[in-house]
Formats: sequence, structure tokens, C-alpha cells
Amino acid sequence: MCSRTASSSENLPLLLAGPILRKCTAKELTLWLVTSEPLAATFSLFHPADDEPFFSEQITTAEQIQVGQSAWVTMASIKGHFPVATVLEYQLVTQRGDITELVPTLLYPGEKRLSFSIKQNADYVLHGSCRNPHYPSKDSLVAADDKLALQPVQDRPALLMMSGDQIYADHVAGPTLDAIQQVIGLLGLPDETFAQGPVANTQSLYQHGYNFYGREKILPHYVESGNWLSDNGLRKWLPNRGRPVFSSRECENHLMSFSEFFAMYLLVWSPQLWQLVDGERLEKCGFMSGQRTLESKWQQLWHQEKRNIDEFVAGLPQVQRLMAHIPTYMIFDDHDITDDWNLTVGWEKAAYGNLLSRRIIGNGLISYWLCQGWGNAPEHFDQEFLNLAKSYFSEPVCECQDKLINHLYRFEQWHYTIETTPKMLVLDTRTRRWRSESKMNKPSGLMDWEALTELQQSLLNEPAVIIVSAAPMFGVKFIEMLQRGMTWLGQPLLIDAENWMAHPGSANTLLSIFTHTKTPTNFVILSGDVHYSFAYDIKLRFRRSSPNIYQITSSGIKNEFPNALLRFCDVMDRVLYSPHSPLNWLTKRKRLKIIKRDPDTAGKHRLVNCSAIGELHLDSNGKPSRVEILTADGDTVCFPPVD
Repeated sequence: MCSRTASSSENLPLLLAGPILRKCTAKELTLWLVTSEPLAATFSLFHPADDEPFFSEQITTAEQIQVGQSAWVTMASIKGHFPVATVLEYQLVTQRGDITELVPTLLYPGEKRLSFSIKQNADYVLHGSCRNPHYPSKDSLVAADDKLALQPVQDRPALLMMSGDQIYADHVAGPTLDAIQQVIGLLGLPDETFAQGPVANTQSLYQHGYNFYGREKILPHYVESGNWLSDNGLRKWLPNRGRPVFSSRECENHLMSFSEFFAMYLLVWSPQLWQLVDGERLEKCGFMSGQRTLESKWQQLWHQEKRNIDEFVAGLPQVQRLMAHIPTYMIFDDHDITDDWNLTVGWEKAAYGNLLSRRIIGNGLISYWLCQGWGNAPEHFDQEFLNLAKSYFSEPVCECQDKLINHLYRFEQWHYTIETTPKMLVLDTRTRRWRSESKMNKPSGLMDWEALTELQQSLLNEPAVIIVSAAPMFGVKFIEMLQRGMTWLGQPLLIDAENWMAHPGSANTLLSIFTHTKTPTNFVILSGDVHYSFAYDIKLRFRRSSPNIYQITSSGIKNEFPNALLRFCDVMDRVLYSPHSPLNWLTKRKRLKIIKRDPDTAGKHRLVNCSAIGELHLDSNGKPSRVEILTADGDTVCFPPVD
């Protein structure tokens, strides 16, 4: 394999990724960015008509973490008293000049400074999930930026909610993995040592014959037991290595090291580093992975992925601009770490019982915190947490890395609240699971009893609320029926049995929350995950004063469901589970009446299958006034209410 490029910070642009507006309130503004050297900058706020700022503050080194020789992450938390519901502009003057002079594409036409607004009313929200860089569709974040460019600042959304799968760590294109490894060399990101695996360290991994399109042979395996198929004779036909711990069917380029996870974040959010990587490097080297020449099928796939990645990269200046102008919040789902993350007790036992897979998952969590979780709720991460992180990055050895990872595995505050009106509750549906006590391969509940109890307490006496759940709380019943069938056969991982109704305990507790007498009057659930979009209105049966519950799903930002399969499921769901179907009485939702909204598209399909981002407008009572998706092609699809 060709050697990785090395560079000093003198040859690198100062800005490597960002700036991204994160948590923004009347008392705190949070700004995330990555630079190639320690950042010395002044953050200033302006009223649009003024030449002088009304607020200025130095960004200190205390808010920065060096993660590589030429990579510094800044999470600037700026405290003060800031005007809300008004147009503001900000300026970031660095040691190399104004950030917008260094990166002019950050500005919208006619702007002289970056603009935004702090909105206490969440009456207009952008939301979506599942952004796969090499999926062959346009990026709907680019469409969102096109729309934002035409909107007056006061008419922009209050925030952008990214509800999972901001990266696809388990499904990485070959050209992306090559760019990642070039970035590791460019920035001097840390090496690491692996245990209990066929590669001793990252240098061995990068030079290995299976580095590209072969990592499923390097990733750990286990011998499964406890399901109907394996216990009835299938296991003797399995290879000696057993089943893969990581269940993605496309994990031939699965990220493994911390440096790979971190570099991918830089490459999916900003264009700067793409300008420094050689996109044809592997091809020029004769498609060599270590001493192995890639098979022709992988070479053909490389060219196909390269076309899609080139189109993705072309849109990154707009993605970077979008997130610099609108407060952005995030929460993980499985692909941010790995497919089927914590889906069953058996999966957890296999994954956390192996030192290599435990490290890989931990690397994903470190990167998630650094690039996503930290900016959602900086107050959740105390000095002890930050000291552990800084200890690892100052001395990236196994002991410090494992200490940080162990702390992350015990951490229980990934969920958070956005104090808007209505209040937004963003759920962690991955790390606080209600684990099955009957079978190792039975799907876990998405939240355990304690987490659901905390959720219920957060809802009491609220007139309206928005809940962000990565997976829909109320999904497509026919698809959930198929998932239940595969779970019965002992194969829950095969079709991703990832739904709230899959576990009796969590399902019944969730439903009891909705039937509680103090449930909010208007209850909006925003979800993604499933790679198609739909909207449901939900009422309690046999109750005069039922709350208004709305399940609104938009997915994916850059991903889609297999179309023929989705059309079949859509028709079967319509036939078998209409509002008056007796089959509804056989489901856990029999106390609920679910009315499915029809999109304003041709045909009778209720499930919209296209890359898109959701647009939700709420009235003063927190009730949806417009439910829409903005497609990656720039079209709007509306889900009007049912008369």
C-alpha cells in the first residue's frame, strides 16, 4: 500500500472542520470547531446594523483538546446574557484572520458576518437522520442550505435536530477509508495498540492485506448459542471462527481505531481536508492493500463509490455553511458506533467480552462525545470527565484509553433536554436498554424501566412536548410483524428488530406514559432510523380527553429503503392494519387509534421513500400546523392532517 502523507501544521489550513453552532440559549452559546494548531481567537456578537460588537470574549486553551500533532478540538462555551428572537451576527477572529476571510464560502450572499438567532419557541424545526456519504442520492442537507440561503434570519428554523447515524462507521466506502487514513497522517492522529485480534496495532492494520475491503476477516467473531437455529444443528455448519461480532452485512471497511472514527467526522462535515487528500491514490498504487491486490469486484465498487463520494464532497461547503448558521443538536443511533449496537443481550455479551470489539465500540463513543455529545449539553461533562479525556489525549496509551472507555461505558447522561417551548427531550435509546431476561438473542427494550420513569417525570405538567426518539415509537406494524417473526426464529439481527414494541416491558411502560392523566395535551415524537418518511396521528381509544400524539418520521438525510420491498410493506400494512382492522386488537397498541396521514404525492403510498430532511411547524399550543419533508432534490412533500 502507498505510504500515508505526512504534513506539518504550517502546510495545513487553520480550519479543519466547523464552525458548528451547538447549544444556543439566552445564557450560553456553544461553538465547535477543529483547527490545525491551538486556536487563539476572539468571539464577537453584533447587531446587524452595528460596526462594533456588543459582546466579545476570548476563546481560551482551557476549552481546547489536542487530539493529534496538528488537530485541536475547540468546544467554546460562551456565557452571558444574549438577546433572543432577534437577528444576531457573530465573528470569529483567529490568529490567521477572520474565519470568514479564511473560508469565504461560510457566508451567504450579501452577508458580511455569520448570522443566527436564538429562538426560545421551537415552532419551526429541521430534523432528520441517516446520512450515508456514498449512498447514490443527493444530500438533503445541501437542499436545506439552499432553502436557508433564501430565508430571512428571523424566518429560519429554531434548530436542526440530527437524530442518529450522523456517520456510518460500519459501512464505509473504500475511497472514504483511504481519505481517512491520509488525514490520520496529515494531522498526526494517534496510533494505538489492539488486544485479542489479528493486528497488533494501527500501523499493522493500515499495512494489512485486508485493510481495504476485507476487514470482516480481521474483526472479532464468536460462537453463538441460545437461538432456535443454532441450537438445532446450524452451528456445526458454521466456520470455526463462528459468527462476526459486528453484524453489519457491509463491514468490509468498518472503522476500528479512534483516529479513523475522528477523521471521518472531519470528512463528513467540512470540505477542507478533502482538498488535501489524493482521491486517486489507491488506484495509482495498483489497488494494493498491503501485499494483496484487490479483486476486480472491489475495484469496480471503488469506482462506483468514488463517483458518489465526489458528489458528496462537492456539497460539503454548503453543509458547513448550514451548520455555522443554525443551532445544531445531535444524538447517536447504531451506525454512529456499529450496526445493531446493543440490540440483544447476546450481542452485548459477545461484543464486550472481546477486547478488540470492546475497544472499537469505545473508540466510537470517544469520537461521539468529542464531535457530537459534548456540544449538546456541555454541563453533563464535569471536570473529572474532561480530565480523563485530556489524560488520554496527552498520553494516548492503552491504559489511559481503556480508562476513558470504561468511564464512557458507565456514563448515563447522553440524553438531554432543550429548554425551548415546547420543551424538547432527546432520548438515549442505545445505552440504557431494558435487557431481555428470557433469551440472549431476544431484542432489548430501547429504554429500561428507570430511564422511562425519568422520562415520565420530565413530562408531568407540561402542556406540550417534543420527544426525539431515534427509532419511531409508533412504526409500521407490518414491518414490526416481520421483525417479530425473525426474532421468533432466533434471527433478530437479520432485519434489525429495532422497535419500541419488541420488548414487552418497555412497550407496556411506554404506553402507560401516554395513557397517564398528566400526559401533555400535544405530544410530538420526532424520529428517523428507518430510511423512509411518514406521519401518524394517534388518539387513545375510549377516552374523551385523549392527548394529541403525533409520530413524525423523516429518514434518511442521504439514504433510502429498498424501494420494491418498501412498496410491498406499504401495501400490506394498508391492507392488514387499517384503523378498523381487527388485527389491531392483537397488537400491544390496542388502546390506541392510529390514523396514518397520506402524503400529497401521486399514488396511494403512505411511506415516502426518498432522501429528505423533515420540516416541522408548530402552532402556539405545540400542535403541528405543517408536517413536511424537503427532499434532496429540493421538492417539498406535505403530510396534511386527516379530515
